[in-house]
Amino acid sequence: MSAIAIPETPDLHRMRREVGARLRETMAQHGVNVLVLIGNSNVSYATGASWPLGDSGLAHVDRPVAVVLADDEWPHLFMPFREGVSPDSGLPADHVHGPVYLEFEEGVDEFAKTLAGLVPAGAVFAVDELTGAMRREQQRLFGANPLADAAIVLASSKVVKTQDELSCMRRALRITEQAMVDIDAAVAPGVRQIDLSARFLRRAFELGATANLLEPIWQIMPNSRAEGVWTTHGDLALPLLPTERELVRGDVLWTDVSINYDGYCSDFGRTWCVGQDPSPRQVAQFRRWQEIVDAVLAVTKAGATAADLTAAAVEAHGDGTRPWVQHFYLGHGLGVDAAEMPFVGTDLGQEFDENLVLQHGSVLVLEPIVWADGTGGYRGEEILVITDDGYTRLTDYTYAPYGD
Repeated sequence: MSAIAIPETPDLHRMRREVGARLRETMAQHGVNVLVLIGNSNVSYATGASWPLGDSGLAHVDRPVAVVLADDEWPHLFMPFREGVSPDSGLPADHVHGPVYLEFEEGVDEFAKTLAGLVPAGAVFAVDELTGAMRREQQRLFGANPLADAAIVLASSKVVKTQDELSCMRRALRITEQAMVDIDAAVAPGVRQIDLSARFLRRAFELGATANLLEPIWQIMPNSRAEGVWTTHGDLALPLLPTERELVRGDVLWTDVSINYDGYCSDFGRTWCVGQDPSPRQVAQFRRWQEIVDAVLAVTKAGATAADLTAAAVEAHGDGTRPWVQHFYLGHGLGVDAAEMPFVGTDLGQEFDENLVLQHGSVLVLEPIVWADGTGGYRGEEILVITDDGYTRLTDYTYAPYGD
């Protein structure tokens, strides 16, 4: 299987230059002159800014904003505090501004004046989100041209990773996996789910995590669908947040965690048994899960479609049904978001999958599920970098207690 070169240590200056160049190139392809970004991960991608938010209740007020001009090497960053501006971002001092408060008419008024000084008349804008105040002053902010969707521009730009983005993601994954070694050893009857969360987060930050992206999931799987949480589609409820419930012998845990390193995410999923080895029936489920993953990997390479992957998974599952829950997917991308393009096997349908073509340098997280009443099922995640003739595997963690 072909390898892809990933530096041991990311060159953050190079990463910012290459990501910026790719983003501006994508803007040109979509006929966009200016991006205005207020989504936190989008701002991080465009500028390299870190967002150490302490109070999520203020996320819609004290948030960073980015303005990216197609003819300017550096984006403009508006930050509530300067410590979020990384020295590795390379941003010139005159491109780093004070905060703008786009939830309020006064903030939009000031932002409109700033944009007028940065952007030539007649420019085509793309925006990822609009606050109510922005929507009311849309023409004043962005002119008479129709607004483009920045999400489309960003998805096209983010889908292929630079070598340094991959290095950041691999580092995030290594931190996650090292922390999970300690958590696995702590799983025992009497331990609470929230205790596992506390241990994981402490260890991840000790190892160098920049932020925690998701509430850690230690989901105790029911013995049957009927005993589980009710869902509108009748499939498994996933994920469910941890509680103070103590683990008991025989519990089957589905894990799902994601941390952040220098703006890029990890993803981790495994299935653990509490206080005992899996039964032969459970091991057989794991073997079927492996067969599904192997079948998907056999067709995974640049140029393959999402439909190629879903067809391989369904065939390997053996009963004509798809081995993933209805409200999720067989696979998803990874980057500055814990789930981003490419998405494989979503409810967008078969036509979407047939038209989604995997690209060299994109990242894919495979997460099939094998389930039967009375077993707790098996779920795991494998992270891949797509290459021209296959893939490079980033995940490096055992399948214990089900296998090596």
